[in-house]
Amino acid sequence: MSRYPRLQSLQEISEVMKRYYVQRSIMARLRPVAYVTSGAPVEILEAMGILTLYPENYGALCGAQGAAVGLCQVSESAGYPADLCSYARSHLGAAMSPKQAPLHGLPRPDLLVCCTNICGTVLKWYEALAEVYRVPLFVLDVPFQRTTPPEPHIVAYVSEQLHELIAWLQAHTGRRLKQERLRQTLQYAREAVSLWQEILAFGQHRPSPINAPDLFVAMAPIVTLRGTRKAVECYRHLKAELEERVARGIGAVPGERYRLLWDNIAIWYRLYRFFRPFMDAGACFVADTYTNAWTVALEVDEPFTGMALAYTGVFINLDLSTRLQTIMKLARRFQVDGVVMHANRSCKPFSITQYEVREALRAELGLPVLILEADMTDSRLYNDGAIQERIAAFLESL
Repeated sequence: MSRYPRLQSLQEISEVMKRYYVQRSIMARLRPVAYVTSGAPVEILEAMGILTLYPENYGALCGAQGAAVGLCQVSESAGYPADLCSYARSHLGAAMSPKQAPLHGLPRPDLLVCCTNICGTVLKWYEALAEVYRVPLFVLDVPFQRTTPPEPHIVAYVSEQLHELIAWLQAHTGRRLKQERLRQTLQYAREAVSLWQEILAFGQHRPSPINAPDLFVAMAPIVTLRGTRKAVECYRHLKAELEERVARGIGAVPGERYRLLWDNIAIWYRLYRFFRPFMDAGACFVADTYTNAWTVALEVDEPFTGMALAYTGVFINLDLSTRLQTIMKLARRFQVDGVVMHANRSCKPFSITQYEVREALRAELGLPVLILEADMTDSRLYNDGAIQERIAAFLESL
């Protein structure tokens, strides 16, 4: 990767994430630990001093470190089907066989908080974890959003559940939620989201100072450290480095010729290797739907209504029309020349609409669209020869 300038801020974020796992393993002896889904209202738990860990983020780590297949095989041998999300299979495998898992697995949870706004799989995944660890589970039910903004009764329904979550957490931990602490946590989350929006907007520059694989690395704090000062600090540093690149005319892909949009979760076990043929051809992924999903702002003045709106509006909890409008806006805003879609075997909610989206992008914007079948962490589903052939043909068409 020597041809391609490396962002120093990404190294800082990688170090922050290493410390995140180490520190939480140590602090788990002193404070309650909760496993949470990536779309859960983590600000409430953070404000109450409850340690949070994300099995989905851990699944991505397993994929990036090449450990996912072995862990998936552990869970499959226990009866979990191979068609199940590979994040779930990896993490359940790590829970069953921690000695062969990165970091020897995650610290044992005291609580489980599952939010249904990302998929139906997480509900059954967390029910399985509740059985494995014999710990209480709270399910935050978020209806699928068919209108934008969501109907008032949906916002009220989710907001009421947030109050129930607080009462449940207090009953199980003995901790109390202080409103001032919640306000501060929400303010950090809001600032981090604002910075993240600005960071993603740098892709509009020509050349773009950042590429999608960089964003996949950089997104870790907006997920795992949401509501903390550390996330804000990480993104201030990254933004400053990107501003310097723009001022000096440095692109993430030297000699940028093509601007592309990526759809779906990253292929973690081949993160930069997958993108290398595109980069060698002068193609930069200036925007993507995955990291853009973390740009929903939080309202601080009306915290419960704000959280209800934010967590109902998660990208894959939206109807096809709204999602298509989002992708169209990204394509126009970032002036892309083509779109690459990862038909992700593990994430059906993210992938199921892709063929309809492809036809709309072709018809309305005249964009070439490549759909590649793979999986986010299970490398057994990656056919390198076939994928390289299709990438070469797509690049030639550009």
